[in-house]
Amino acid sequence: MKFVLASRNRKKIEEIKQILSGSLLFDFELLSLDDIGFNEDIDENGTTFEENALIKAKTPASFGYIGIADDSGLCVNALAGAPGVHSARYAKDPCDDEANNAKLLDALEKSGSSDRSAYYACTAACAFPNGDILLCRGKCDGIILESARGSGGFGYDPLFFFPEFDKTFAEITPEQKNTVSHRKKAFEALADELKKYFDKKR
Repeated sequence: MKFVLASRNRKKIEEIKQILSGSLLFDFELLSLDDIGFNEDIDENGTTFEENALIKAKTPASFGYIGIADDSGLCVNALAGAPGVHSARYAKDPCDDEANNAKLLDALEKSGSSDRSAYYACTAACAFPNGDILLCRGKCDGIILESARGSGGFGYDPLFFFPEFDKTFAEITPEQKNTVSHRKKAFEALADELKKYFDKKR
């Protein structure tokens, strides 16, 4: 069976393939947008993670493939969920991790709130050519520090303190992060839903 991940990021494709392989009980091939000859940019103009994930997943589905995609970001409670769907380009376009982190710290200071709680959120979507869709969510709770710690990870990881490890996401290994990440939780849930979906079709 073939799935098309609405991405060109080979590392992301391999990560998601590993997650799905651990849950799906049948052989499958995970292709990229490049593999099916789709070279255009997908306009992610949704206002929620769910909308953006579906926009991306429906692109391969419109060509007759089973499309898979995700959308994710950081949600800070004191900022009413911001930066949310704008996480990658919170400060400016193109995305700039350092600028995004600086803007986040500035926004928290200006908010006057002592609440530093936040969470990474991910929605994984699967769209079928017949119009059927599956949506699953993953969440990872943490705390936004007042200054960055660690040199690993990306995005907001140097500010995102994960109490269970007593470290930021930038201070742990990719392998450790992948055991608890929002993306892992979302795609493990999607794998379960895919098994149920195909069982009903038998």
